[in-house]
Amino acid sequence: MNKTNKSELQDLTTGSIAKKLIFYFLPIAAGTIFQQLYNAVDAFIVSKYVGTEALAAVGGSVSTLTNVIVGFFVALASGATVIIAQLYGAGDDKRLSRASHTAIVFCVACGAFLTLLGVTLARQLLLVMKTPADTLADATSYLRIYFGGSIFTLLFNIGSGILRAVGDSRRPFIFLMVSCVCNIILDLFFVRSMGLGVPGVAIATVISQVLSAVLVLIILSRSKESYAFSFKKLCFDIPLFKRMMFIGVPNGLQSLMYGSSNLLIQSGVNELGTVVVASWALSGKVDGFYWASINAAGIAVMNFAGQNFGAGRNDRVKDCGRTGMKLFMGMTIGFSTVILLIAQKVLGIFTDDQAVIETTWIVIKFFVPYYFSWTIIEVLSGLLRGVGDAVTPTVICGIGIAAFRVVWMFTVFRIWHGLTSLCLAYPASWVVTGVTLIIYYRMGKWQRRRMDNEVHIA
Repeated sequence: MNKTNKSELQDLTTGSIAKKLIFYFLPIAAGTIFQQLYNAVDAFIVSKYVGTEALAAVGGSVSTLTNVIVGFFVALASGATVIIAQLYGAGDDKRLSRASHTAIVFCVACGAFLTLLGVTLARQLLLVMKTPADTLADATSYLRIYFGGSIFTLLFNIGSGILRAVGDSRRPFIFLMVSCVCNIILDLFFVRSMGLGVPGVAIATVISQVLSAVLVLIILSRSKESYAFSFKKLCFDIPLFKRMMFIGVPNGLQSLMYGSSNLLIQSGVNELGTVVVASWALSGKVDGFYWASINAAGIAVMNFAGQNFGAGRNDRVKDCGRTGMKLFMGMTIGFSTVILLIAQKVLGIFTDDQAVIETTWIVIKFFVPYYFSWTIIEVLSGLLRGVGDAVTPTVICGIGIAAFRVVWMFTVFRIWHGLTSLCLAYPASWVVTGVTLIIYYRMGKWQRRRMDNEVHIA
């Protein structure tokens, strides 16, 4: 077996766990927070220069649909990231190269399928979600343009995933920052200067996605390491692909279950009118910084656990769980406090509509105090996936979050029809799932997994 030459920056299998986890996490968090900052600016531009209906069009059903569909394929590809991290930790150059190129081929194929799906079925999907009539035309236009850039969206995600899997979280952050700045500038140009409205926002998004994908592929092609990208090395390694899917399919199904339950809830939101739709979307802009950060925490823990599992360091995997829980629970408490203190003042920046501001504040008050439970879910799920245990967390999260919300919508929401009922579905599902994951993790079955069974396939 060939061995990679790991730099100290990339190698997560030695040194202080807290220090390496923090420095690995920070660029990922900075990138996702910067993206949320862009999303907030995007919402400001749409609301100020186009109107409340446009904000509802971009941030309501469209946002939920793109999160569900694109999220499914990104989660599916995350299995490749885990396998690449494990192979890097094991020092297996040959399979590392083949895994990287297999993942890229897979993402291109998925992107092409997404484009076809989104362009042809955009309006039908929005109608199924009961999208308000006054936002349907703009929402359809945005969705079709957005899905036109699906290949580039997935290429950027897998390229960044490869770099993070080998311990490089800094450059994906830089690419994301450049992309977001580009997106903001193009938003202003297409919306304010050209007057293109919602389609202009979508065009700006696609151009920035193309830029980010090109940047990450350039860096991968210039690397001297075994995971470097080369058109000549493009391949589809079936045994490795099977291992990727063994982890990726449960992740994708979990994402799909989350998204499907969110689609159902979004349909309930749509039933309550444009003000509630705009408020629901706006609440995501305000607390999106937390969700971006905690998602980054899950990615950091997953890749940290993956490298150490590949290197046979289960002791460091377990310590990563303890350290990560302390670090990210502290972060969650800090975010929750700040959001509750400043949210009402910040909302006025995005909209002058007092009804939207008051309704958004109601949503925030129901969500924020329970973020601690989501921290448990992210840290434990990330660790378990990093060691290749993807099925059980998917079952737990699928039942505790997705199925719980579906049942809630067909029972509680139909009896108690209103915004309060919709809001309560989320924290209730988080607490149930978090407690169940703690019980499963403490049972310790994940510690008996073997690296040989995960990636070393004849």
